[in-house]
Amino acid sequence: MSSMLQDSQLTDEVEVVWLEDPAHLDYVRQALDKVSQRRGKPRYSRDGRLVGYTNLSPDAERDPDSGLFARRAFFLLPHDRDSDPTGDYQVGAPGEAVDPSTIEPGKTGAKTPRSQRGRAAEITPAG
Repeated sequence: MSSMLQDSQLTDEVEVVWLEDPAHLDYVRQALDKVSQRRGKPRYSRDGRLVGYTNLSPDAERDPDSGLFARRAFFLLPHDRDSDPTGDYQVGAPGEAVDPSTIEPGKTGAKTPRSQRGRAAEITPAG
């Protein structure tokens, strides 16, 4: 599914569950996955690691075509800033990355100076 999520796709969310403390992460990647259950830790099949997910309300409906539920997964890949601070995302972030402090049920989360520029956001240019 598209990495550019809309709040209208997240109306059945009731809870965000973090498997890692999001305060230590500049950004997380988010994706809307099709899964068989409304609640609980979903199966994870990407590289990297699952750092969080959403739970849905008991009355959330299945997709009529697939019979599955759409739930967000929050994850990081091996080359992301938290694991490779001097790598590709030393400055900048992937398109689907948002600041985890802005995530809540039913809200996509936002890009912030912290998520987009990392440690560079903390440095004031000389001038």
